[in-house]
Amino acid sequence: GVNLPNTKISLPCLTKKDLIDLEFILTQPVNWIALSFVRSPKDIKDLKKRITKVGHPAKVIAKIEKPEAIQKLDKIITASNGIMVARGDLGIEMPMEKLPGIQKNIVQKCIQKARPVIVATQMMERMLVNPTPTRAEISYVANAVLEGADAVMLSGETSVGAHPTLVVESMTKILFETEKYFELSENKRPVPSKKSTTFYSDVVCFNAAKTANDVGAKGIVGLTTSGYTAFKVSSFRPKCSTFIFSDLPHILATLNLVWGVKCFYYDRFTSTDETIEDVTAILKENKEVKVGDVIINTGSMPMHRRLRTNMMKVTIVE
Repeated sequence: GVNLPNTKISLPCLTKKDLIDLEFILTQPVNWIALSFVRSPKDIKDLKKRITKVGHPAKVIAKIEKPEAIQKLDKIITASNGIMVARGDLGIEMPMEKLPGIQKNIVQKCIQKARPVIVATQMMERMLVNPTPTRAEISYVANAVLEGADAVMLSGETSVGAHPTLVVESMTKILFETEKYFELSENKRPVPSKKSTTFYSDVVCFNAAKTANDVGAKGIVGLTTSGYTAFKVSSFRPKCSTFIFSDLPHILATLNLVWGVKCFYYDRFTSTDETIEDVTAILKENKEVKVGDVIINTGSMPMHRRLRTNMMKVTIVE
């Protein structure tokens, strides 16, 4: 790409080559499509229409790397399914000293709107050639965790770098260690809005996360056909894992990006009680929970109608 700082351009977000590439992409079982140089929510809506037209389930990530995107950030986040903080281009397009504050603001807004957010580009750039990151790069990765990002991304470090395996191992160690210190403060935690069409479901998800924290639950269990429960519960950043069950493989694959979510295939949706027993047994088999652990079950009743989440139950594993 070509960067033109302090310059407004009128070129379409999707170039001719992008449209050719998109045709191929939509023949593949991809879960997420990232759109570069997004300038307005219209760019996202245009891509979504093209995806929907062919009946593909892929969700859209908006790469934030233009000043125009910062000016329309709230609307772009709302229009998107996820956000990527593209630190490399953003640091060129805008004054570099503004980048840390912009990154923090984007992450906070994504948490509020229940959109997964990825922090990307030059996270561990030194490891393109060296076997260890700089202390500053360790802080880059750690800060993304402490801000509450869903994921961090490597690019050149693994695509052309000399130590692709080592850089993944190093980043993973930093993530696991830093996560011990992460806690979303109450004033940054999303609060369900009565104006939302999903208010009642949001309240159930909010209280599932709160109850899980209050009782020290091992996990929150959700059943989903759209992924909404996972996105919403995750946005409250509970102190435990969120275990999601679905009979749709593409949904499970999509949700692997989302903060704290672990996915399991399940297709025996019968009665609520039987389903809770089944998913608890699956979690025990996978050593995610053990006898005596507390889990918070969420779901919808009646189950066969597959409504939005409207039920919460505290379960002690037997």
